[in-house]
Amino acid sequence: MSADHGREHLVLGGRVQGVGLRPFAWRLARELGLAGHVSNCGGEVHLELEGPAAARAEFQRRLLADAPAPCMLRDCQGVEPRGEPDFQVIPGTVAEAASFLPLRDVAPCEDCRRELADPADRRHRYPFIACSRCGPRLTVTQRLPWARANTTMAAFPLCAACAREFADPADRRFHAEMTACPDCGPQLAWAGTNTPAAEVAATGTAALAAAVACLQAGGILMLKGVGGYQLLCDATDAHAVTRLRARKRRPRKPFAVLVADLAAAARLASLEPAEAQALAGPAAPIVLTRARNGPPLADGIHPGLAWLGLMLPASPLHLLLAEAVGGPLVCTSANLAGEPLCRDDAEARAAVGALADGWLSHDRAIALPCDDPVVRIIDGRPVTLRVGRGLAPQVIALPAALPPSPPLVGTGGHLKAAVALARGHEALLGPHVGDLDTPASRARHAQVAEQLCRLYHHTPAQTAHDRHPDDAGAALARRLGTAPPLAVQHHHAHALACAAEHGYTGPLLAVCWDGTGAGDDGTVWGGEWLAIDGAQARRMAWLMPLRLVGGEAAIRDPRRVAIALLAAAGCPTPWPALPEERSPLATEALTALLDRPSAGPLCSSAGRLLDGLAVLCGLIGTASFDGEAAMRLESALPAGAALPAPPADARLGLVPANSGLTLDWRGLVRRVVTARTEGSEAPALAALVHGALVAAIVEVAGRLDMRTVALGGGCFQNRALVEGARRGLEAAGHQVLVAGRIPPNDGGLALGQVVAAGRALAAAAGGH
Repeated sequence: MSADHGREHLVLGGRVQGVGLRPFAWRLARELGLAGHVSNCGGEVHLELEGPAAARAEFQRRLLADAPAPCMLRDCQGVEPRGEPDFQVIPGTVAEAASFLPLRDVAPCEDCRRELADPADRRHRYPFIACSRCGPRLTVTQRLPWARANTTMAAFPLCAACAREFADPADRRFHAEMTACPDCGPQLAWAGTNTPAAEVAATGTAALAAAVACLQAGGILMLKGVGGYQLLCDATDAHAVTRLRARKRRPRKPFAVLVADLAAAARLASLEPAEAQALAGPAAPIVLTRARNGPPLADGIHPGLAWLGLMLPASPLHLLLAEAVGGPLVCTSANLAGEPLCRDDAEARAAVGALADGWLSHDRAIALPCDDPVVRIIDGRPVTLRVGRGLAPQVIALPAALPPSPPLVGTGGHLKAAVALARGHEALLGPHVGDLDTPASRARHAQVAEQLCRLYHHTPAQTAHDRHPDDAGAALARRLGTAPPLAVQHHHAHALACAAEHGYTGPLLAVCWDGTGAGDDGTVWGGEWLAIDGAQARRMAWLMPLRLVGGEAAIRDPRRVAIALLAAAGCPTPWPALPEERSPLATEALTALLDRPSAGPLCSSAGRLLDGLAVLCGLIGTASFDGEAAMRLESALPAGAALPAPPADARLGLVPANSGLTLDWRGLVRRVVTARTEGSEAPALAALVHGALVAAIVEVAGRLDMRTVALGGGCFQNRALVEGARRGLEAAGHQVLVAGRIPPNDGGLALGQVVAAGRALAAAAGGH
């Protein structure tokens, strides 16, 4: 034994389970002649390496450089040599890890796709093919560490052939926990509308053939997907799309479209390289792309919008369906508006069974439901709009400059709710749950929070929730925590979430634009410039408030907002060009209510301002979903054109107020009204509006003289706003922080809440 012979214990964190790291370590150790072992432990991977110092150093170098997924060396300590003869993969152990394991579902890899298509392969057309590099992860995990026995695949013992692959270090399925085949793995089941409950009409390949026939005949298929149940139909069949909208009670909200490959996607949309890369990535997200004009899609897929949500198959089952049908498929969650995603057959049949003409299910249980993720390319890089299957959970490293966090939980907001955990110098953002409007959605929110806490052995010392007085997450925060929960102002949370993603802890100006958020002064905020310094947030500037007559009714009917804009700007009401649609507005009566506090709250929201301006541009009357008006306004922009500098009379005026600046939008309203009266078309009007708002963002940042600017809130899902603001701010010398992995919308609030809670606790203890 050489003089430099020794043994080390290594602890690895990051994406270290469910990615083939243990087989990789086994092969590398054997190649370098090292003894020892590797195992999953909690959310980490532990290794012991014994051998010469040079071989151990080379192992570390190649491990960190070439591992199947990025990992971090969290600890390395010398231990006593044991004289083991070789290197082994040993069973994992249950332990509370210091770090969170980002265990994410992965779409089929190229090797599995080849086997799926190969008639000579024993897994030919097997819809649950997987290996160490792909397959379900979070959605099947019941406990950690990552091992088959701790997943819903424990119900499927390996056959002899699969067991040989699982034990063979030379095989791609060496210790691949999702290994299965037609002889030992999950099976498909088909039920038609005439099939009695709890019975199946066909299984296996016959079930798949029946589902394909249903889709080709114009039917609506209920599919058990990776993270929940989905509804599919032929996206070129206008009648099928219309029936699906009627059954789901979804008049105009856009549907995502599933295609078999990138070539099919390119026939439907003008794909940018970054969009193609995101589509083909391991998460297989829905990617917003600019739709091509004309067929083959039915008109009702994304009415009134320029952007089309496309996705590639997230599982072998989706791939088999897409290829067999041979055309694009609508793929949407199987739930009614406001209700959570269904996770098992009984729940799906009870909640939405009447929506489908046929059912394609299977017997692999879903442990943690996850909706499909949504991504948009902004400034050439992906921005997550919804953290879902394949992107959940997101693990964010918190700045080392901050004190280590005790265990924390944030319950998110009322809309696009998600849950965040934090401890030490890490935070984890869980999957999208949805809006908390119904008892079922609130129950699902609580289930996901409790499940994440169990999975990660997380007992919160402090919880946090949105400050809105009717926040549905407050009760959950009280239930999960032992101390009184912390209420975090909505826009402060947006700002901290954006800063946390970038590891930024210094002072910054946060431009927080969204639909609504409870303000500190009893009004509704949403068009804010906040100065953030540590745990403190100070409101520096805001959009001039307007009254939301009828409150929530003004969100559903943005003509109410348009009337408030017209009245404030001194324009005539009723205005001849105001859309009436099918429900005539009593504009004079509404105008009379604008001065009455009881008629509705005052609101400084950029989202509501965009809604009203979309009406004045002639793009919408009533809205069928939140954000529709603003989305139509963005869709009206000329493709690829730079935003114009606004004329002087359209710029938002900066008016000194008691404690900051008010931005007066009345000149912009008057300019839009005049331009439309003179015959300007919607693209020019939309460009005028966006240009004026971007100019306001840049001008206020310059006036307040803060170098670092963060853009947060749902309005910054708008590509034109983000790209225009970033260019203008950077040209003026500002550093700009925008969302990427964490949604800029309310789906990221929970992260900001745990950061706020950690900072508040540190401040109370005399820390940072």
